[in-house]
Amino acid sequence: MKKILALVLALAMVLAMGVMMASCGSSTSDDEDVIKSPLPEIELVKDFDVKDDFKIGIITLHDEKSTYDLNFIESVKRAAKAAGLKDEQVIIKSNIDESSACEEAALDLVDKGCKLIFADSFGHESFLMEAAKKHPEVQFCHATGTHAHTSGLSNFHNAFASIYEGRYVAGVAAGMKLKEMIDAGTITADKAVVGYVGAFTYAEVISGYTSFYLGVKSIVPTATMKVQFTGSWYDETAEKNAAQALMSMGCVLISQHADSLGAPSACEDAGVPNVSYNGSTIEAGPNTFIISSKIDWAPYFLYIMKCVNTGAAIDTDWTGNMSTGSVCLSEINAKVAAAGTAEKLADVISALKAGTLHVFDTATFTVGGEHLSSYLADVDDFGDYTPETEVITNGYFDESATGKRSAPYFDLRIDGIELVNEKY
Repeated sequence: MKKILALVLALAMVLAMGVMMASCGSSTSDDEDVIKSPLPEIELVKDFDVKDDFKIGIITLHDEKSTYDLNFIESVKRAAKAAGLKDEQVIIKSNIDESSACEEAALDLVDKGCKLIFADSFGHESFLMEAAKKHPEVQFCHATGTHAHTSGLSNFHNAFASIYEGRYVAGVAAGMKLKEMIDAGTITADKAVVGYVGAFTYAEVISGYTSFYLGVKSIVPTATMKVQFTGSWYDETAEKNAAQALMSMGCVLISQHADSLGAPSACEDAGVPNVSYNGSTIEAGPNTFIISSKIDWAPYFLYIMKCVNTGAAIDTDWTGNMSTGSVCLSEINAKVAAAGTAEKLADVISALKAGTLHVFDTATFTVGGEHLSSYLADVDDFGDYTPETEVITNGYFDESATGKRSAPYFDLRIDGIELVNEKY
């Protein structure tokens, strides 16, 4: 009986992981209603030799239950496979919180022979930097951080991607759905209210929900947005409650920058369309999921592996984009998405790649009723929150720009978006 129960539990865990996230650009369903990704994962090509003693260590804030951390775990495994690494050359430490536990985990990875160490959460940065100071012979890389370019450490690096472009495209898909609802008489144009579940009031989250909203607004000019924060990157109950609260306020479509299935499951229960993040949640929301955007970290992992194995310098601030394969979209759920969504997204992606469309075009939004022609952002983050860098060039806010900083610094509160709570 115990063996049977163990097998049942193991099977349940496998099925749960399948529900959590389908890879960007691939589908876990044979349903004909699934349309292939308009921006799929790229094929990874190895063009370097891996040293026999090379090891990479990965530090994640949570484990596979978090869509955010699962994305990193799957990405490094994919890059490792492309590079021909053996299992023992990749060491993953999960559930490492944003404390001295990160430094301890990094130092243990050094002791285990890792030549390259990566941490995935914003709050890991200061602790990872301490480990980098102690081991200049090891390369340390960090996602979403802000201090690499001011730290003076040659072995400490930050990385991010122009995911605001992916979120914008996902917002266009959401706008197409809202327009369909308006045309069908399900809602009126003045009721096109989008809800957004955010983790914290950080620039990364602000950049994300604003780019998503601008994508929506490009299709439905009357659309507005309400944002509710949870104060956690991963809290399924809080995220579900936030989504439900937003729906009770009249939000007719929900998206999120949070890492659990809380919001998507709330949408499925209520029959409200949902745009998720970090991977498809179509299995959890077959009747409500439209599309998802995510950063594909596999190209970056392959890049830093190459640098360490060939002796090349790693960029201090690396920003991936659509061209590097770092921004991608899931398949489209045609069962929920509006007709013509795939064709519209293809046009938008082409314009973004060509540079004829900019997500944060200042002509498309106002702040306090005014269009901006200049704005100083706190790009050189010394903890004093002092803006010092001009970020509006050629009529658009130049987010995560080359030569500035990879991590987002868009922190404008534009008109049309209401923050329900700002305590986080």
